[in-house]
Amino acid sequence: MAPARPTRSRSGALCGHLLLALTILTFTCDACKKVVLQVPSQLDAEKFVGRVNLKECFQSANLIYSSDPDFQILEDGSLYTTNAILLSSEERSFTILLYNTENQEEKKLLVLLQHQTKVLKKRHSKEKVLRRAKRRWAPIPCSMQENSLGPFPLFLQQIQSDTAQNYTIFYSIRGPGVDREPTNLFYVERDTGNLYCTRPVDREEYESFELIAFATTPDGYTPELPLPLVIRIEDENDNYPIFTETTYVFTVSENCRVGSTVGQVCATDKDEPDTMHTRLKYSIIEQLPAYPTLFSMHPATGVITTSSSQLDRELIDKYQLKIKVQDMDGQYFGLQTTSTCIINIGDVNDNLPTFTRTSYVTSVEENTVDVEILRVTVEDKDLMNTVNWRANYTILKGNENGNFKIVTDPKTNEGVLCVVKPLNYEERQQVNLQIGVVNEAPYSKEASSQSVMSTATVTVNVKNQDEGPECSPAVQTVQIKENVPVGTKSNGYKAYDPETRSSSGIRYKKLTDPKGWVTIDENEGSITIFRNLDREAESIRDGIYNITILASDKDGRTCTGTLGITLEDENDNGPVILKRTVVICKTVLSSADIVAVDPDGPTNGPPFDFSLESDPDSDLERKWRLVKINDTAARLFFQEDLPFGTYRVPVRITDRHGLSLITPLNVILCDCVTENDCALRTDARTGQGEVRLGKWAILAILLGIALLFCILFTLVCGGTGAAKQPKVFPDDLAQQNLIVSNTEAPGDDKICPTNGFTTHTVGSSAQGICGTLGSGVKNGGQETIEMAKSGHQTLEPCRGTGHHHTLDSCRGGPVEVDNCRYTYSEWHNLTQTHLGEKVQLCNQDDKHKHAQDYVLTYNYEGKGSVAGSIGCCSERLEEDGLEFLDHLEPKFRTLAEACMKR
Repeated sequence: MAPARPTRSRSGALCGHLLLALTILTFTCDACKKVVLQVPSQLDAEKFVGRVNLKECFQSANLIYSSDPDFQILEDGSLYTTNAILLSSEERSFTILLYNTENQEEKKLLVLLQHQTKVLKKRHSKEKVLRRAKRRWAPIPCSMQENSLGPFPLFLQQIQSDTAQNYTIFYSIRGPGVDREPTNLFYVERDTGNLYCTRPVDREEYESFELIAFATTPDGYTPELPLPLVIRIEDENDNYPIFTETTYVFTVSENCRVGSTVGQVCATDKDEPDTMHTRLKYSIIEQLPAYPTLFSMHPATGVITTSSSQLDRELIDKYQLKIKVQDMDGQYFGLQTTSTCIINIGDVNDNLPTFTRTSYVTSVEENTVDVEILRVTVEDKDLMNTVNWRANYTILKGNENGNFKIVTDPKTNEGVLCVVKPLNYEERQQVNLQIGVVNEAPYSKEASSQSVMSTATVTVNVKNQDEGPECSPAVQTVQIKENVPVGTKSNGYKAYDPETRSSSGIRYKKLTDPKGWVTIDENEGSITIFRNLDREAESIRDGIYNITILASDKDGRTCTGTLGITLEDENDNGPVILKRTVVICKTVLSSADIVAVDPDGPTNGPPFDFSLESDPDSDLERKWRLVKINDTAARLFFQEDLPFGTYRVPVRITDRHGLSLITPLNVILCDCVTENDCALRTDARTGQGEVRLGKWAILAILLGIALLFCILFTLVCGGTGAAKQPKVFPDDLAQQNLIVSNTEAPGDDKICPTNGFTTHTVGSSAQGICGTLGSGVKNGGQETIEMAKSGHQTLEPCRGTGHHHTLDSCRGGPVEVDNCRYTYSEWHNLTQTHLGEKVQLCNQDDKHKHAQDYVLTYNYEGKGSVAGSIGCCSERLEEDGLEFLDHLEPKFRTLAEACMKR
């Protein structure tokens, strides 16, 4: 690099001048604040730099001055630049002195200092520019226009190093556009450093290229560091703005207010953002229909709003707009694109339904129901098949009796008037109705209540019909005393002709008569008593007996009615006591309450009189006493210490009219606490009744008895089996190697006895001379006996454990059991050996052989009978003699209940 001595001398001179000015100012006035600033290399004019605390400076003066004219200080301490400043890296930190003075001489010195400083800084900046111009090896801003027309190769700039004054320098570049995609777009001349571009570049594809430049000597020495070189592609307005949709569709309600938002359109531009090339402007070119103009568009946002409130869907339901977007902020030379916007006008209920006619006339026959008599139509300009168009009809006047209803036909929107309750010509020949109609949706416009609803009148003429007899009222009543003589006549049911209001010519017939008490006169409808009337009969409710009557005219038309016969009560029933058995727990009570009832009505019922009905010779009144409690009840006391038992006490009850009836009571004196305890006794007099056990106690007793029978059966059947004569082994026994016996379930382990007799045990696995080999010798559910030639029997029942058992020959040899465990129950150990010996000697003849009638051997004859066994244990034992369990005493019953709860 070239030496910089002149620059240093100039800098020294500048510093000398500034130092002299500051020295003079220092001797004349003192600085109130020293501010050290660190700022960027480039500052714009009127740029805020920082804030200074001026509290100390304002203590002596009101005016603050800066030593540097490029900076100014405000009263709040804010420091701003007065001019644009470009600093080098050495000058980014400097000091500003702030002075406060009111002396005019000092002010002149400050102004002089500021002026001198300004002149020196300008001179210094020129020297810096000259110094930088000599050095080119630094990042130099470089750019090129996109889609340039050339000529190519296009010169961009020259890169040069100061070391070229002393060395031969070769220049080279690398990076995207050189040795990376897009390759060979840029190159540099090796000797001159001139940078060229070989072809046009699209900025939308490559916004910039970051290259690295190298400066080397011919021998490979690099006197300079690699230089980053950025080539920015300048944008050209070569892309049209494009709408995001080819056709926009919006909907806005009719009669909406001015300024209502319809929708927003949007466009994009691929050119460089935040430039005029991408500053878009929207506008409406054309509206169809053209008049009146109803829409406007915001030029910057593309929001479409209404400019008029005259949108009426019933006139025009759709508008089409041709819209445009143009870049360059809409200037005439900007690129533009158009699109279509369709605006549908949404319907609101701004039109009332109106009747096509104001009055209607129709007719209907009397006594008809659920028939359509009229259809009314309305007009509505709103959108069809919407809530703004569909009609709701209502009957405003004339339907006080509920004879009519009006509904809407969903397909035609007509109002359908129907009769839902029959009309009577004899009562009313004409009905005038007023009907109204509204929409399902509320009316959108403000209007008075008179104009909201459209109305019409309907005149309904009722036609006369030749009707049959009328049973009115449907239920008629007649009063008859009960127990009247058979054949007594009374008024009956009356039907009449509704047109003539007469009953002549009507015939009557009885449909239902539950008890057959009456007959009915066919022509007059009167009734005659056929059987005795009893008000207290079981099926009579509230003293009314109902029969059904059918009335018919000469044409066969009929009606049905009910005749209710109200039976007047007579005192024909005496009072009685329903509960004939009375229990008195003698240990806790001395009396019992009795209640009497009278089937007759209240006028022939209570109050009752109670008395004992006794013979002159009996001592009933000495033993019992009656005390009246109220009109219907009395209390019975026993007056002597009567023993437990049942007593017959006749009681006479008399009603208010003197009609009486004797009721014999069964009074039980019982040793009990509650009546339920006494009800279970069989001997109430002595109190020593039996106790009743529950079902679980009885079941436990039966199970115990069954267990005893099972034990007895095992002892008898197991010990009395037929003892067979010992068999002698044949000579070829040694040839028999193996006998296998399978057991289905494990049993108790047994060993064979050594006395030589044979026993037959249920569940045994094998049988030999020495008796039965028990099933307790197990091997996975199987038992194996091996017969060897050596004369010994080898039993291997415990293969899993490794045990081996050897049985000597059956000629009295000992039985040897090694390393095997056998289990016996206590009773089996006690009985098996002794019972076997006794049975062996039982019923033998002189030759010590079994008698012929003792043991009989049977061969297998097939499957057994389905009838079951008839052995000694097959008979069911009678369960008699357990009745005492059902009649336990109260104390034992309490104990039994407590045990069962546990």
